[in-house]
Amino acid sequence: MEQQPNKLQPGLKQRHMTMIAIAGVIGAGLFMGSGSVIHMAGPGAILSYVLAGIIVILVMRMLGEMSAVNPTSGSFAHYAHQYIGPLAGFMIGWLYWFFWVIAIALEATAAAAIIQYWYDGIPLWLLSLLLTVALTMTNLISVKAFGEFEYWFSLIKVATIIVFLGLGAFFIFGLAPSSHGTGITNLFEYGGFLPNGFGAVLMGVVTVIFSFMGTEIAAIAAGESKDPLKAVTKATNSITWRILIFYVGSITVVVTLLPWSSSSILTSPYVAVLEYVNIPAAAQIMNFVVLTAVLSCLNSALYATSRMVFSMADKGDAPKFFLKLNKKGAPVYAILAATFFSYIAVVMNYVSPDKVFLFLLNSCSAITLILYFIIALSQLRMRRQMEKEAPEKLVVKMWLFPYLTYATMLAVIALMVSMFFIDAFRSQILFTCVIVACLYIAYIIKQKRALAIEAKVRLEESMRRKPDTDIE
Repeated sequence: MEQQPNKLQPGLKQRHMTMIAIAGVIGAGLFMGSGSVIHMAGPGAILSYVLAGIIVILVMRMLGEMSAVNPTSGSFAHYAHQYIGPLAGFMIGWLYWFFWVIAIALEATAAAAIIQYWYDGIPLWLLSLLLTVALTMTNLISVKAFGEFEYWFSLIKVATIIVFLGLGAFFIFGLAPSSHGTGITNLFEYGGFLPNGFGAVLMGVVTVIFSFMGTEIAAIAAGESKDPLKAVTKATNSITWRILIFYVGSITVVVTLLPWSSSSILTSPYVAVLEYVNIPAAAQIMNFVVLTAVLSCLNSALYATSRMVFSMADKGDAPKFFLKLNKKGAPVYAILAATFFSYIAVVMNYVSPDKVFLFLLNSCSAITLILYFIIALSQLRMRRQMEKEAPEKLVVKMWLFPYLTYATMLAVIALMVSMFFIDAFRSQILFTCVIVACLYIAYIIKQKRALAIEAKVRLEESMRRKPDTDIE
């Protein structure tokens, strides 16, 4: 017998939630995108990650405050709808959905490229297709299956970063056998700490923000955990040390051990470090870890998009058939819809493989900033309402409210405006503006259609209630 609509099953255990929360911040962007940030900003890349990390920490704290008040699978789209208005909920929900369906295609393409490292005879498009189908089936089985796969993917990522940090520290401080220690000389010897100026650091922030997407999935998943309040509180409280250790810590190891201008860093910073410390088969090991990170992102993206569109369907912002659940309580049509762009990308990979990755990347980079701004505005309005109506529900509170909320909103606006003036990012922000405009038009059409249906219903009711005036 099928589950009733609107009743997602609490299939995520505490260990699932703990590992998703810890490793959700470790995305493929850390392993694959950090080299370009270091090449852009030099050792100043550390500041890029710190500044971007501060923004993400503040946004996650706001999201944690809202999720503690009302844990829901729709998460921030639900809050935007409730505290800003239907348009905001509609926009942030579909923007987030679009971001992750593009990410699904992006991660499937990246994972296929990694597998080709070992099996170069298999076409890229075929590998992308097989990976997408495999992880789609995982999500369709049940939320418990998603949690189990994500648990082990996350465990591998966390273990790798911890070992990486430990090895790096040993060689930096000369604690390893036959090692003299590099100290911090590489941070200042090759053009100084900011070889390309502070502007390059800010450019790095825009790039880094994109790689932090995924931290919010713990808040979305809380709606399907057995103890939502405990899960979301634990996840948001630990975000600070996760970002500091995993991102800032590992980037610091890279630029401290090796000259930032090294070509090997641009190619693959983590492989370069492992080769520097004489780890056998460094490239093989990191390719396996990166593949794990990419598959984790692909798995999480399928989960996040399906739950977001499920929540929107529940509010009338998406077709009602997305509410259909299978026997295990998984939103089957919502999950299948999430793979739509991935299958289009498979076709594009077959026709023009050299352009697919760049197109997908440019399609969604600026969406992150819009999402963060709407989350901040939602929290601002929710907090003021809760302080008047139910202050006891504010179990998790945003620090220094409302000052840090306003500061976050200003920082996000500044980053969005700066994208218009940076050649490398201008096409991305313009493309995002086009997407926003299309969604606004779709919302207007939806509203007009809803009003027309409502008017028709009222007319039919009034006709039924009209007294019989016929005279015998």
